[in-house]
Amino acid sequence: MTSSPNLNGDIPVECWIDRWLPAAWRPYCRLMRLDRPIGTWLLLFPCWWSAALAAEGWPDLWLFALFAIGAVVMRGAGCTVNDWADRDFDGKVARTAARPIPSGAVSPRQALLFLVAQLLVGLLVLLQLNWFAIGVGAASLLLVFPYPFMKRITYWPQAWLGLTFNWGALVGWAAVRGDLTLAPVLLYIAGLFWTLGYDTIYAHQDKEDDILVGVKSTALALGENTVAALWVFYGLALILFAAAGWSAGLSWPFWPLLGVAAAHLAWQAWRVDIDDSSDCLAKFKSNRHFGWLLLLAIVVGRLG
Repeated sequence: MTSSPNLNGDIPVECWIDRWLPAAWRPYCRLMRLDRPIGTWLLLFPCWWSAALAAEGWPDLWLFALFAIGAVVMRGAGCTVNDWADRDFDGKVARTAARPIPSGAVSPRQALLFLVAQLLVGLLVLLQLNWFAIGVGAASLLLVFPYPFMKRITYWPQAWLGLTFNWGALVGWAAVRGDLTLAPVLLYIAGLFWTLGYDTIYAHQDKEDDILVGVKSTALALGENTVAALWVFYGLALILFAAAGWSAGLSWPFWPLLGVAAAHLAWQAWRVDIDDSSDCLAKFKSNRHFGWLLLLAIVVGRLG
């Protein structure tokens, strides 16, 4: 990755964490990746999309707030599990050696205790939902904990991440309607293919280091075929997003706005340079814009 005076490996320095928080809090906030919120957005959007898809009119803003809190703490919990599991690998890679656990700022035991605290906060958020949604949400833990080990087993850990990160597509609908139908299932599968696309782009930043430390990714599996695969992943995602909107009965304004969102994904696949780490990171982060575009399409389609 291109070096930067504002980065220590992949950790931003002199950011709001350094300026505003007590020194003792900083490594834990970095363990949660609070200084890099894109992962929280990518976890949050499927919840918001689904809650908006299930709404009768305007989405429930209280639910939106609960999902936002839940996304912050559960993304933090996922990062904590990931860093704990990868602590030996991360210490061997320049980009990740400064992370809290391999650098010694947080011990493995402290990380596990912090994980328990985050999961308790996540549980408090989950308990605000109906019982059906609580059950659906709790089931996500079956995916969360194995994820860090998938890169040791398969060249497709990004698929497991897709299953995990898009679980909110089921929880959001369940929280509004107390059931699951075809629409949220289609949304969930669409999110899986969306994640396969953006996280494959992200994985190209680490492909040289992954080879050195012996872990796997779709970036290594696909290699020079990545761009062609992105068109497939994003194309399938858009077909399924459209099917979810049709199944939920969204009105006509959904379709042109979905087209705008589709153009954004097409731009990513067309313009990404898989051999330029900084471009891969920029394209990966741009998925926040796609998330907002799709949310706008769903809300307007529900109101129209």
